[in-house]
Amino acid sequence: MRDSAQVVIIGGGIVGCSIAYHLTKLGWKDVLILEKGELTSGSTWHAAGLVGQLRSHRNVTRMLQHSVSLYETLEAETGLTTGWKRCGCLHLACTEERLFELKKGATTARSFGLEMHMITPSEALKIFPILDMEGIIGAAFMPSDGQADPSGLTMALAKGAVNRGATVEQKTRVTGFEIRDNRISAVVTDRGTIRCETVVNAAGMWGREIGRMMGVNIPLVPFQHQYLVTEAIEGLPPGLPTLRDKDSLLYYKEEVGGLVMGGYERDGIPWAIHGIPQGFTQELLEPDFDHFESISQAAVKRTPCLGTAGIARLINGPEAFTPDGNCMLGPAPELENCFVAVGFNAFGIAAGGGAGRMVAEWIAEGEPSLNIWPLDIRRFGPYHRSLRYNVERTKEIYGKHYTISWPNEEHDSARGVRRSPLYYLLKANGAVYGAKYGWERANWFAPPGVAPEDVPTFGIPNWFDHVAAEHRAAREAVVLIDQSSFSKFEVAGSGTLPFLNEMAAGNVDRPVGSTVYTQLCNDRGGIEADITISRLAKDRFFVITGTAFGVHDFMWLKRHLPKDGSVSLRDVTSSFAMINVCGPLSRELLMRLSDDDFSNEGFAFGQCREVVIGYAPVLAIRVTYIGELGYELYMPPEYAPHLYESLWEAGRDLGIRNAGYRAIDSLRLEKGYCYWGAEVSPDYSPYDAGIGFAVHLDKGPFKGREALLKIKQGGPKWKLCTFTLDTDRPILLTGGETITRREKVVGAVSSGGYGHTVGKTIALGYLSAADADDSGGFAIEVYREAIPATRLSKPPYDPERSRIFI
Repeated sequence: MRDSAQVVIIGGGIVGCSIAYHLTKLGWKDVLILEKGELTSGSTWHAAGLVGQLRSHRNVTRMLQHSVSLYETLEAETGLTTGWKRCGCLHLACTEERLFELKKGATTARSFGLEMHMITPSEALKIFPILDMEGIIGAAFMPSDGQADPSGLTMALAKGAVNRGATVEQKTRVTGFEIRDNRISAVVTDRGTIRCETVVNAAGMWGREIGRMMGVNIPLVPFQHQYLVTEAIEGLPPGLPTLRDKDSLLYYKEEVGGLVMGGYERDGIPWAIHGIPQGFTQELLEPDFDHFESISQAAVKRTPCLGTAGIARLINGPEAFTPDGNCMLGPAPELENCFVAVGFNAFGIAAGGGAGRMVAEWIAEGEPSLNIWPLDIRRFGPYHRSLRYNVERTKEIYGKHYTISWPNEEHDSARGVRRSPLYYLLKANGAVYGAKYGWERANWFAPPGVAPEDVPTFGIPNWFDHVAAEHRAAREAVVLIDQSSFSKFEVAGSGTLPFLNEMAAGNVDRPVGSTVYTQLCNDRGGIEADITISRLAKDRFFVITGTAFGVHDFMWLKRHLPKDGSVSLRDVTSSFAMINVCGPLSRELLMRLSDDDFSNEGFAFGQCREVVIGYAPVLAIRVTYIGELGYELYMPPEYAPHLYESLWEAGRDLGIRNAGYRAIDSLRLEKGYCYWGAEVSPDYSPYDAGIGFAVHLDKGPFKGREALLKIKQGGPKWKLCTFTLDTDRPILLTGGETITRREKVVGAVSSGGYGHTVGKTIALGYLSAADADDSGGFAIEVYREAIPATRLSKPPYDPERSRIFI
């Protein structure tokens, strides 16, 4: 047994072996895999082995495409059988809503560079001749999807890693960790202690327990998952594709002349939520025929040959699921040298190859080649330490695995975790809440007599007209928006100014009372955070970022703090409520309640100051995300109800309204304002995103400066473009729609929605510099319908920014 390794990977399933494979490919040979049983003995060995690629996020799809590219060549490289077969996947639709979802998927696939063909029911029958066609109204076929032998893939990945210098230790149980200075210095096993520089938790459904040992929260929940394996079926056509009939909650694949059939029932069963039994390795649970009955009955209707087929076995194998249906990858927030790769929600085989590459790049190069924020473990917060929350939400997500994914869908379980002090006041005024990072946030407000609920649809939603009214009030009068959920940091100390100026692309060295909109960039010039920094005192700064990005951005700053203790960093999110008062009449409203100077001359755009409004002490920051005069008002939470009520009463004759987050989205699209994770991300620089004005290359050295200087001198390769659709009817865009130019795919929509002031559907998306010209010929493809679009050289609303400075 070795006593040291550069990288220790805990878990010998497909993901752990893939990480080792890709690390050794990057030249890291001192890599050790620890497996408590034998390779694949966790969830990998009993996985069904379907390999699909399309996801709603472009880079997650690309990650899965990496898996398929690897699986195509792995057998030839290692000489081990992987069972990989590019057989394609057939998707069925039995409702109009499912057909819309398939059309949306086909459109997204086209923008992501994947083939997905909409086909007729008769064409589907030719591809999968054993179907009973009752109820099928349409279908789609993805020819590049496939299936594989999970154990074969894993063994091949392990061999590839070992061939390049990695070591595998089986039957070695991790029992603890030695931790010094927030780093794991050694992994303790039942066979000895291993000193190490980096640790990867790839322990599958044991990931939570390994995380608990090292002090890292891993919010995953094992669930029972069953599928049936038949004996050989006489007359079964060879070469069948995999099949997903989500309306029946079913999936199929061919295996040795028979079928594998499983599904995702609505009432999934959590397993071992208080800890996996000691010694549970390469084992199955007892088959639960009663629970599987609804799946099997639906399957016999869809494929009648199952009614007479011999049943070889019913597999009941637990798998790890998460509260949002995505896996967890990346650096653990709690430790400096620990990475996580667990919780794959039954798509570990499809993701294994690509996920291994992403984590290996993170370890070796400091960041992955793709921005995979939807999978980043830093998207989870402190409330995910609650086992009750994780079980309740994950159970709902498991039950929705094959249900329709509606635009703007909210979940019902584990709600009300974090509430602003205005929660009940706004609820009484018709607030329809959505959840973001545990916070209840008002998405829109239902007027009296209107049901305060979302009605799922792929068309124009029930809240459209009500959001339009909120939008108009923000443009014409004044609105109040509760944005208490913003993540807020205080950075203080004698070294704060040089630290922030070395981290930010903008110049933070401004007078006290200044607010700077800036980005935190990585060494490639990609945007790691999109924030505002307000200077409250000589050595004290207030940093604001998005609700869901707090852990990510806090960790980015924390990992670069000077070691001399000259800078302190505190998360002060819960110390402040925030009411955004915005609209052309916002100044008049505030001056009715305050003796402080809110005039343009006395309180200019990009300034902050302590004021008193009503009876409340307030930090007011004059910025905007909607393109109108506006003030963000930060105050201790206990003052928020008083301030809200005072503003409301004082603004009645001004036409004051509440506004929610869907109005914000419509308003910011008209201004072409970016959203981190969509328009701005580590994939793009500020120059790509059209916010190069926020970069100050001449202020001195800062993180990413050299890369940004090269991009500016050579010109950005990408350009964020704004489009309006050439139709008067509103179109619901959700992101991922295809951008074409003269029928050639040139990009994908990053954000889209309806601009109620300009009366047009607006889409944002990146094009290559060569495609981003004004020669026309553009279209946005929505649900397979190509709608002509105009590329704008400026934002459609107030391109001169005059409204901001009134």
